[in-house]
Amino acid sequence: MIQFLLNQELRSEHALDPNLTVLNYLREHVGKPGTKEGCASGDCGACTVVVGELHTNDQGAEQIRYRSLNSCLTFVSSLHGKQLISVEDLKHQGQLHSVQQAMVECHGSQCGFCTPGFVMSLFALQKNSDAPDSQKAHEALAGNLCRCTGYRPILAAAEQACCNKPQDQFDSRQADTIARLKSIAPTQTGELNSGDKRCLVPLTVADLADLYDAYPQARLLAGGTDLALEVTQFHRTLPVMIYVGNIEEMKRIEAFDDRLEIGAATALSDCYTALHHEYPDFGELLHRFASLQIRNQGTLGGNIGNASPIGDSPPLLIALGAQIVLCKGNTRRTLALEDYFIDYRVTARQDSEFIEKIIVPKGHTLFRAYKVSKRLDDDISAVCAAFNLKIDNGVISEARVAFGGMAATPKRAKSCEAVLVGATWNSATVEKACVALAEDFTPLSDFRASKEYRLLSAQNLLRKYFIELQTPHIETRVTAYV
Repeated sequence: MIQFLLNQELRSEHALDPNLTVLNYLREHVGKPGTKEGCASGDCGACTVVVGELHTNDQGAEQIRYRSLNSCLTFVSSLHGKQLISVEDLKHQGQLHSVQQAMVECHGSQCGFCTPGFVMSLFALQKNSDAPDSQKAHEALAGNLCRCTGYRPILAAAEQACCNKPQDQFDSRQADTIARLKSIAPTQTGELNSGDKRCLVPLTVADLADLYDAYPQARLLAGGTDLALEVTQFHRTLPVMIYVGNIEEMKRIEAFDDRLEIGAATALSDCYTALHHEYPDFGELLHRFASLQIRNQGTLGGNIGNASPIGDSPPLLIALGAQIVLCKGNTRRTLALEDYFIDYRVTARQDSEFIEKIIVPKGHTLFRAYKVSKRLDDDISAVCAAFNLKIDNGVISEARVAFGGMAATPKRAKSCEAVLVGATWNSATVEKACVALAEDFTPLSDFRASKEYRLLSAQNLLRKYFIELQTPHIETRVTAYV
């Protein structure tokens, strides 16, 4: 059984289909059709809902953290122990919520189909903002598409909603909601079981290891932003899943003198502060990693584990010399991330083995990263590049150069590195290294970019890296190219 709050209503579910998304649960099972399906792939934001969960802030106080999510990519099992809020829950005692009222007064809606998603993103923004902030507003709304109104009135609504925001029913009920969430906090492995399909929800790494050993055919579910597409886009059935999002051990970020250790189930939005502090380019790239809704769900371990050749984090992590800790039963092994990827969607992971955490070395001051995509926000990379050199007295002593989108796996450019190491750091060396990139990669053409464009972009990014290190005041990093 799993338990969660549907606004303030306690829901206990056991026999639901584990392949059921939160979107369809709301629309078909509890009669709340305000949440809309636009794309069923997490691209449009029409299905946005907000999930609240217990969180201890930096001052040690318990509070509810509200986050926007794409309900079309969220399986119901991930709600275990949390609070689900949909657009129907905002109106209170006959009065529109302040974010809804702002949308009305700023004329932020025309056809209205996308409006519930915008409202929920604005609600989450309001809950996480102390004052109007245009940058945060753009970030909060980047995952919501409007095809008729345009964004100026919606951004005006965001400013109004976050300016002198009034107390709402969620604020007044906060103490009671915290108490109720604590009362349903999971204490043992939860389960949804429809007879032919099941999803298990362990609470510890040890329990996960035991369950995965017992069900090696199970699919591991973290954020589900990739896995859920098998259900919503390809109409496949997932007979057995194991949801790892309730394992606190796998959601920790620990900082040591020489490294960061990031739990594999840590949401990308939670990774931002630590990675941005150590490597600003990594943080900037995370800002362009899909939408805020996706970053609130998607995990660093999942972005590695799905072994996509266009995943944004692997090239950066490879260039930094990151490692992963793989767990199977009581056995753990540490593997260089670059050795994890073998071929297209093929990895070195063994049966019943899972990524427990990622180890990111510190101290690489010349690390830079760049993402080339057709639009700035919420887009997949055509080419993602990461450069990490060590230069002593003008001579390159170490070089790690990695790319995504250039091969069947994210990989290092070994020929390019061989040209760089031991050479003087100057434009002539860079040009030789650019030529060597053609030996490292034979990219494919697809709808994102041609093979010629990809190779030229990769070479130009190396030139860009050189120019920025020479004249850091003109840096324009992690830039999109059209």
